[in-house]
Amino acid sequence: MLHDLQGQAKMSPVVGMLYSAVRENSQRLQTITEGMSQEEVDYKGPDHNFNSTAQLIKHILYVDLNWVYRIKGIPLPQSLREQYGPMLDENNNLPMVSGVSRDTLISQYEGVITDLKETCEQLTDADLDCVVTFGHDHEKQATLRWGIWHMADHNRYHQAHINQLRKWFKGKELK
Repeated sequence: MLHDLQGQAKMSPVVGMLYSAVRENSQRLQTITEGMSQEEVDYKGPDHNFNSTAQLIKHILYVDLNWVYRIKGIPLPQSLREQYGPMLDENNNLPMVSGVSRDTLISQYEGVITDLKETCEQLTDADLDCVVTFGHDHEKQATLRWGIWHMADHNRYHQAHINQLRKWFKGKELK
């Protein structure tokens, strides 16, 4: 398999490269979670005090969904907020997710990636200079360029957590 960040035919060069980074990380997320049982998807670490793979995938999905709508320049619809949110629970933790299959979560995430692709096909490289707000209180600013890069970086960051959970889970099974 050849790894490259070459863009898509319908995207401008820089937009395509950034989209490719997000797409590659979404494919890697699928690969590293393949074959997980429901018990493993819901596993919260040796002392049950970490975010589960289900929580992490849903978090990645919701963060990326928010970025897709920022890129589109429109608010995230309330129906999607209700379906995939909130970002944090009342204790400022990732919301609990239990009993949702890995395949369901990955399928939902693929819908976000498809939406991102369609959105990126409408962008020019010059559009990447557009500044948007983000953060829990919209207190931060970033260019769309940074936002798309952040989607890839954030996904990869949480993949490390999922890999650690998998190691712990396998160690638990060996005992």
